[in-house]
Amino acid sequence: MTRSSLFHNTVETPIGRMIMGSDGEALTELCLEDWWWAKPVAPNSPHSNDIATLPVFLQTREWLDAYFAGERPSIDSAPPLAAHGTAFQHEVWQLVAEIPYGQTVSYGELAAELAERRSGGRMAAQAVGGAVKRNPITIIVPCHRVVGSGRSFGGYGGRLDVKAELLEHEGVNLSRFDL
Repeated sequence: MTRSSLFHNTVETPIGRMIMGSDGEALTELCLEDWWWAKPVAPNSPHSNDIATLPVFLQTREWLDAYFAGERPSIDSAPPLAAHGTAFQHEVWQLVAEIPYGQTVSYGELAAELAERRSGGRMAAQAVGGAVKRNPITIIVPCHRVVGSGRSFGGYGGRLDVKAELLEHEGVNLSRFDL
């Protein structure tokens, strides 16, 4: 059975308004409202107060508040997550979720780690990049910490200025990248 986002709500953050999606129990989406995959949220939908107080949305707000306050919340303190994706995407997102606060990993390094966890072989960095791009739960699953090789900053599903702002917030020295 596939889960779908039945409920949507917004949360204000220092980087802009974010849209949260949930099946009522787990977080299925989290992105800025102007990102290409964002689903619009009706401002005065029926039961909007009830939706805003869903435990998953309250926990997401608390996690984001802690993150933006510099408290370094862990994935363990995040709400339950139920992102929609393929088995391969979930493998990649699990690796991304393990990237420590304030650190970056290249697409190639993720590909090598995934290949090793799969008992050898090779994995294309481009395939990993495609999965990272489709991460529907940004910041909590920190796809902004994935960069290109060498001095390449890499992409970001939203906007590169947001990626830079998040990494600066975490104390990453951006002077090593060609921005």
